[in-house]
Amino acid sequence: MKTANLMIMTIAALGLWSSALAQQQQQGSAGTITGINRLTGTIAITPTQDATVGSNGPAAAPAPSEQFKVKDGAMLDAVHAGDRVTYSVAETGGVKTITKLDRQK
Repeated sequence: MKTANLMIMTIAALGLWSSALAQQQQQGSAGTITGINRLTGTIAITPTQDATVGSNGPAAAPAPSEQFKVKDGAMLDAVHAGDRVTYSVAETGGVKTITKLDRQK
């Protein structure tokens, strides 16, 4: 019985750990750049909203822009406000940092 309880607790702990890890790193997000500050190495991106199947109601309010730091300031050289991008984010110490940034064509 003790072994079964220990296994259940271990599985629950692994589930919590994996969900926390998933929240720390978002991969493959998409959005539109709404602002760039090359001096501070920050970028504002409005995430693309996923469409809901069968939604006939009024359009939802647009998502607010999110502010991110960039891992390398050179990433900002290839993009401009209004560009659609895909990006990966890692969160360390409460700061969201873009680790990969690609302009969509």
